[in-house]
Amino acid sequence: MADVKGAPREVRKAAIASLFGSALEWYDFFLYGTAAALVFNSLFFPTFDPLVGTIAAFGTNAVGFLARPLGGIVFGHFGDRIGRKSMLVTTLVIMGVATCLIGLLPTYATIGVWAPVLLIALRIVQGIAVGGEWGGGVLIVSEHAPSHRRGFYSAWSQTGVGLGFVLSASAYALAQAVTTKESFLAWGWRIPFVVGILLTAVGLLIRLRIMETPAFREKESEPGSGAGAGPEKSRPPLIDVIRTHPKSILIAFGARVAETGASYLFLTFSLSYAAEVGVGKGVVLAALVVGMLFESFAMPMFGALSDRIGRRPVYIGGAIAVIVWAFPFFAMFDSGNPVLIFVAIFVAVVIGHGAMIGTQPAFFTELFASRVAYSGLALGHELASMIVGGFSPIVATALLAWAGASWPIALFLIGMGAVTVFAVAAAPETNPAVRKGGKGREGSEETEESEESEESEATLEAEVKSRIV
Repeated sequence: MADVKGAPREVRKAAIASLFGSALEWYDFFLYGTAAALVFNSLFFPTFDPLVGTIAAFGTNAVGFLARPLGGIVFGHFGDRIGRKSMLVTTLVIMGVATCLIGLLPTYATIGVWAPVLLIALRIVQGIAVGGEWGGGVLIVSEHAPSHRRGFYSAWSQTGVGLGFVLSASAYALAQAVTTKESFLAWGWRIPFVVGILLTAVGLLIRLRIMETPAFREKESEPGSGAGAGPEKSRPPLIDVIRTHPKSILIAFGARVAETGASYLFLTFSLSYAAEVGVGKGVVLAALVVGMLFESFAMPMFGALSDRIGRRPVYIGGAIAVIVWAFPFFAMFDSGNPVLIFVAIFVAVVIGHGAMIGTQPAFFTELFASRVAYSGLALGHELASMIVGGFSPIVATALLAWAGASWPIALFLIGMGAVTVFAVAAAPETNPAVRKGGKGREGSEETEESEESEESEATLEAEVKSRIV
């Protein structure tokens, strides 16, 4: 990992564990979205018109997003009460088992209507697991990292999201390459799902080696940290965060509208749109793999930039890039030129999406007090996933069916970008170093924070959170 030599050992371990763990968990989750675009319409909804079958397949994909807030609430509660690490281990096991079972499911031709019913049930389990994963994966790094490098280190948790997509898309590309079309539909599509259980075992070994975060350990060691310690301690974390951080939840939700909505248009809907305009899905899948691979390593760069100039300008810059690129993105697809399609996807995911998702972990962590951080991150993040992320491919497919052209989808993208610009502009700058007029110090042994500096930054962070509340 770049630029981690001078970091404390536990920060490096936390960043690596979060990267690999989230990559494997999101590999499982993205597999479903890719399969929904490529094969689920014909295997699980064969009695529908092809376009309606695609909408139905995306609908089962959206069910997973509907379940994500439930996972965020449940695992956020226990993550704030008993620890971040144990929840990350639990979500990884649940996700791995559910994904393997999807790969073993009989299709509609074998058991009829029970096939889509079981598919939906397992997608719900996946949604619950990934809903509990994101907040813990972010906190396990951001609560280990020094505040002046929080953007850089916590962005590695998001790199795992990008690599998860690369792994899932590559697995499908490989499965298609080594099988005939008939074999792929018969059994080849199952291989990436079943292999997921082996990857889960690897991720589990890595996650078991990390320590609980310093912020949580400090909270637990405070005098009177039991259930009767005060009104905040006695309230469930979910109720506590809603009462004390309502504005933070709304800011996190609004900030995610363009990030999550655009990402699932770029990563999922673009595969089905390619077929509508006569472009091979293999071209788009290859472009997505390349784009997401570059984005994965651009995320820490954007996180590091937010350490120097602030979270807000970097995040808003990404949302503006989505707005500006909306019409060119579809125009390049409509051209049918593979080079232009690569450019369209590269700019969309690396610059537009990358700037937002790379800044997001540090920005969101700094919006919430540590005692409710898991619940706060999960609630704001997963509500947006449910309402915007899961349904954006369905909305885009319906708009395409209505207009027969891409222009309303481009306007949809612009609208989501505008919501995010407004939400982030309404938030105060959360980076302590930038708020006090500095530029974020370089991470090295000679720049370790003094006791007075730590107290000063803690005061600044408390001031930011009080202003948000």
